[in-house]
Amino acid sequence: GKHRIVIPCLGHFKEEYEKVSKLYMNNKIRTTKYTLLNFLPRNLFEQFHRVANLYFLFLVVLNWVPLVEAFQKEITMLPLVAVLTIIAVKDGLEDYSKYKMDKQINNLITKVYSR
Repeated sequence: GKHRIVIPCLGHFKEEYEKVSKLYMNNKIRTTKYTLLNFLPRNLFEQFHRVANLYFLFLVVLNWVPLVEAFQKEITMLPLVAVLTIIAVKDGLEDYSKYKMDKQINNLITKVYSR
């Protein structure tokens, strides 16, 4: 199968390397943006940085004001909710495919050569 080869240059600094390496995180690859806990808030934050989404949000909020209400409040929310849902599903699927690829790469058999 596929192997990843890591060749550390430890030499006579082995003890120092072991002390310092405990301070750092592991060397797993992580290219995903989201976790299960931060997916919804982070995705909504990113989506509302788009001007079009802010415009639709403004229309939804404006339609909740009784003096300005043009038509039913729920109908105004449908385009915004549909767009946000479609983009969230797309982003979630993309991130999940990145997660699977990261997991595959991180689980490769590794050979470490040491002097």
